[in-house]
Amino acid sequence: MYLNFEVDIPKIPGKINYVKKGGTVYVRYVLERVYHPEKKYNVPEQRIIGKRSENNPDRMLPNETFVKYFGGQEMPEQKAGQTRSSCLRIGTFLVIQKILNGYKLPEILEKYLGKKETGLFLDLAAYSLISENNAAQYYPSYAYSHPLFTKQMHIYSDLKVSDFLAELTDDQRIGFVNEWNENRDHREKIYISYDSTNKNCQAGDMRFIESGHPKDDRGLPVFNYSIAYDTYNKEPLFYEQYPGSIVDISQLQYMLKKAEGYGYKKVGFILDRGYFGRENIQYMDECGYDFVIMVKGMSESVRRVILENKGEFENIRKYNIRKYKTFGKTIKKKLYISDEKERYFHIYYSDQKACAEHEQIEAKIDRMTKYLNSLKGEKATVGDGYKKYFKLEIYEDDGTIICARERTEVIQEEIDLCGYFVIVTSKQMTAEEALELYKSRDVSEKLFRGDKSYLGNRSLRVQSDEAANAKIFVEFVALIVRSRMYVLLKDEMEKLDKKPNYMTVPAAIRELEKIELVRQTDGKYRMDHAVTATQKIILKAFDMDADQIQDKAVGLSRLLEKYAEEGK
Repeated sequence: MYLNFEVDIPKIPGKINYVKKGGTVYVRYVLERVYHPEKKYNVPEQRIIGKRSENNPDRMLPNETFVKYFGGQEMPEQKAGQTRSSCLRIGTFLVIQKILNGYKLPEILEKYLGKKETGLFLDLAAYSLISENNAAQYYPSYAYSHPLFTKQMHIYSDLKVSDFLAELTDDQRIGFVNEWNENRDHREKIYISYDSTNKNCQAGDMRFIESGHPKDDRGLPVFNYSIAYDTYNKEPLFYEQYPGSIVDISQLQYMLKKAEGYGYKKVGFILDRGYFGRENIQYMDECGYDFVIMVKGMSESVRRVILENKGEFENIRKYNIRKYKTFGKTIKKKLYISDEKERYFHIYYSDQKACAEHEQIEAKIDRMTKYLNSLKGEKATVGDGYKKYFKLEIYEDDGTIICARERTEVIQEEIDLCGYFVIVTSKQMTAEEALELYKSRDVSEKLFRGDKSYLGNRSLRVQSDEAANAKIFVEFVALIVRSRMYVLLKDEMEKLDKKPNYMTVPAAIRELEKIELVRQTDGKYRMDHAVTATQKIILKAFDMDADQIQDKAVGLSRLLEKYAEEGK
């Protein structure tokens, strides 16, 4: 199926060629060249990506294969209401639809956006999840080949998408997040994992975009973005966006106030080492919140705790936490001298972690030694990082470096601490329980990786505060769906004898996208082929089967036929 606009023919030397059939010149893209020993030459593997324009030899009408391989480049918008693709990918759409309905998200969104706009909002969330992209200009290409939540599955232009994002208000966004949290069960004891990241922003002058400390430094201003995640029910609860210059440890107390405002009282917080600080711990005490927090760095107090207990639990059977291949011991003591309460220190040791960290130290010392040897006989200034591990002998007259000797006692101290780490909790629990709670952060950490890698949200491409807020809002709803997909796939995989590589969210989406409706000569859409064995296993995770897919495919086909008639 060829799209109804022209694009420039890609200029890639050696990758583009042409073949003429009848009166049409087709453009082919060479994927790779495979060497055949028996023929002793390379055979190109290539795909037709379009047909050359009759009016301009440098332009072509693209097809869906072009969108697959070159969809990252900007293309003209497709006309709203245009004829949709003859091949619609329905598998992932049906799974997303079931998750959305299970959470009653369409009904909640309709209260704040209205029925008409809710459809486009959900389509943008699905687009972000399936296409791993958030750029408005590519949305029409996605909509062209997928079922939609919009009324009559209407395909909106990228201009409409941009206008829609700019028109979403703070009241609509806040209203949804308030109701989403109001619907959670506030009676049960839960632990909330809280973590943050920062995003580059390719935008103009916006109030919360500032220079900061980006994790993915592209020389762009950033803003910070955080998520509170319910590790018990495995759901994102709420999110925050704040200026890029604010550090994690400063923001925590504001988040705790928001949690209280959402009605969360019987909760504890699971925090990474970036939030470790005396004031934050005291504030959680004042609020009556429990906490599980990884200790930051190897401070003198932490070193002392480890060294005092070293040799008393490692490789001793009763301290073995088999699930994580770790040994753990719990002691009770004050975190600070001025602390009014005693805390529970959970000290862990892992052989695997010890080997990895020991090798990292040796590699670091090797690099430093090589560098310092290159400076012998030279006048040079060496940083404190080198002086920590090496004693430098320098001519006093002119500062020439004679040699560098290892501070073996300093290096040995670090090696002796390899494999150890400490978690502190406010509530009494075993070392295994504390580690289990902290490991429950894995889902929220994967959620952040998914947000950047799989939702196309490493950067925002917007020109206003309103559009930025709207994109983050869409992203949050997409994360709710993606988190549910991740949890259900993970739970199902644990039931299987083998650990197949198609039970991750990206791999499952790739498989589900192969479930297609094809339009035949009578104008009706029908499933192209039966559901495969792999797809059945994936669908089982979502409590779906091949018969349900077939029934829903028939329903979609009837809707499309009805909408086509109404369009006429």
